[in-house]
Amino acid sequence: MDQFWHIVTGVELTSTTAIFRIFLSLVLGSLVGIERKRKGQMAGLRTFSLISMGACIAMMLSIYVCQETVGLLRGDPSRIAAQVISGIGFLGAGTIIQMKGSVRGLTTAAGIWIIATVGMAVGCGLYLVSVVATVLVLVVLTILEQIEHRVNVGNEARTIRLKVKGIVKSIKQYEDVLEKYNIHLSRVYVEYDYEADTTRLNLLILIREHSDFIEVFDAIHNVNPTLSISLSNQADLS
Repeated sequence: MDQFWHIVTGVELTSTTAIFRIFLSLVLGSLVGIERKRKGQMAGLRTFSLISMGACIAMMLSIYVCQETVGLLRGDPSRIAAQVISGIGFLGAGTIIQMKGSVRGLTTAAGIWIIATVGMAVGCGLYLVSVVATVLVLVVLTILEQIEHRVNVGNEARTIRLKVKGIVKSIKQYEDVLEKYNIHLSRVYVEYDYEADTTRLNLLILIREHSDFIEVFDAIHNVNPTLSISLSNQADLS
């Protein structure tokens, strides 16, 4: 066992060392991929595993070329690695979804980027650094997320769309309802339809993440006879 550990931690890149590094990068990438898939993200176990292994192999190729041709001291093992960092951005962009002003997938994209660097670290033989980095990534994605939800960090911009029977001449009652539920009203758009005797209200609000809108909608419905009510992203004012 001591001899095996001496081989895989050595400076020289051998077949045994390469196989060990690929396997370790697979395991570390899989751990983060499982967490992301558990959250229903598009990039999951297989994606993160392949990215981690690919980055690891790219890093080892950089080292191997220098080792076999010009020597470790005079080569530049960072060239291929630099292209990995640039290219991984395309995969990260593919996980980001933009839906009418709302952007999702940024955390997964960041996870893809950092797991590529973890794979590169494994390819360099920085095993302890790679394992610690993976543990910290999992801490950020799980424990910090729970803390974030518990303390309600951050506000989301949303639009409450109302179609009300009659012509609404004051929104004071709506403001009172939103204030009761600690919802900040930032802007109001009004459209009168005198022929149909209806009013369309678009209430642009700032609200805590993961808030329950059911009770809010019921309170808003009781202000005036409401024909329809819906929630959309801030940019959706159609």
